[in-house]
Amino acid sequence: MQTSEHIVHVSETDFQTLVLDHSTRQPVVVDFWAEWCIPCRALDPILERLAEEAAGAFRLAKLNVDASPRLAMEFGVKGIPAVKAFRNGQVLAEFNGLQPEWKIRDFLQALSPETHDLAIGKAEHMLAQGQLTEAEEAFRQVLEKNPDHPAALLGLVKCLLLQNQAADALPILRNFPVSKQYSLAEQLTPLAQAMADLANDELGEDDLSALYANSLRLASRGQLPAALDGVLELLREDKTYRSGEARKAALGMLILLGEENVQTRQYRQELASLLF
Repeated sequence: MQTSEHIVHVSETDFQTLVLDHSTRQPVVVDFWAEWCIPCRALDPILERLAEEAAGAFRLAKLNVDASPRLAMEFGVKGIPAVKAFRNGQVLAEFNGLQPEWKIRDFLQALSPETHDLAIGKAEHMLAQGQLTEAEEAFRQVLEKNPDHPAALLGLVKCLLLQNQAADALPILRNFPVSKQYSLAEQLTPLAQAMADLANDELGEDDLSALYANSLRLASRGQLPAALDGVLELLREDKTYRSGEARKAALGMLILLGEENVQTRQYRQELASLLF
């Protein structure tokens, strides 16, 4: 339920969408409260007023712990009021109990993303919209100022792979900095290597190799659903094709497709049912 442009009431049914998913675009401050909580009654109007005053710098999500006890338990709420700020699906900062307004203002001020985070968000949006040349340029602009920025590096790699430039993506993946994006870079590496092998004509000439090669070509042109359909067809014939390389390439394609794409979950489920 939405009470204003910047304030929403959330529950277990829509927490994923209104908080976790939304936090990839805008910080979300979750107020864990209950009707019987007297300090909550003092804190709530302060948070609501500051949310309206911030005019979109963050979203305020109000969650009644009595109505959604599972979420309270999941996020370790032991007392209320409890306030947790989310960005990119993760808890970024938090505080417990009623605090003076100046402390709350400082807490909220610290949530404002840095300039390069805003640039990353814009570049990722362009990437999701298929504006590959524009997204690549935007990621490179961030990297000019911060050459080891993990999110910008990962975004650049995705742009390169989707533009048939696996040879340029591989050195970035092999020297990727330790970060929360590192595991995604690891999963993209087999796909990048397979694309590079295809460019060097190192795949076989049998029917399955031809199917695999066509899937890789489709992926390198940004036609990911068609590419995944081809790899899944291959895996139905041989689950261990090229010692598991096709399976790893499929996982890389899913990363390129993006978790925000509605088809990704369907393909993940199909891949899992096929392999396990």
